[in-house]
Amino acid sequence: MSTKELSEKIRRRGARKVHVRKTISGTAERPRLTVFKSNKYLYVQAIDDVAGVTLAAASTLEEALVGTKPTVEGGSKLGELMGARLNEIKIGVVVFDRNGYSYHGVVKAIADGTRKAGIKF
Repeated sequence: MSTKELSEKIRRRGARKVHVRKTISGTAERPRLTVFKSNKYLYVQAIDDVAGVTLAAASTLEEALVGTKPTVEGGSKLGELMGARLNEIKIGVVVFDRNGYSYHGVVKAIADGTRKAGIKF
């Protein structure tokens, strides 16, 4: 992939992200669950946009997920961990923000893992 193609891909993802964020917003009762993925790691945060605070976060950098790769299997484990953390702070419903990524593969695995832990979208 050339540099021009890569920059166009990043620009399109940014446009999708902005378009979705116009309508999605998290509150303390129903936070926004956002996903970020890099080539090496996965990150998930539950954000209260009204107060501007991160309520819970999880990533594949943590000791509990050491050695986990950014694959579908790793995304599922990360989703289950995030769901457990949300259950600890008594949050049962979230708004899912895929952050401009397509809803398949790792992003879908994170969502399914979180649902498996009992969190509703």
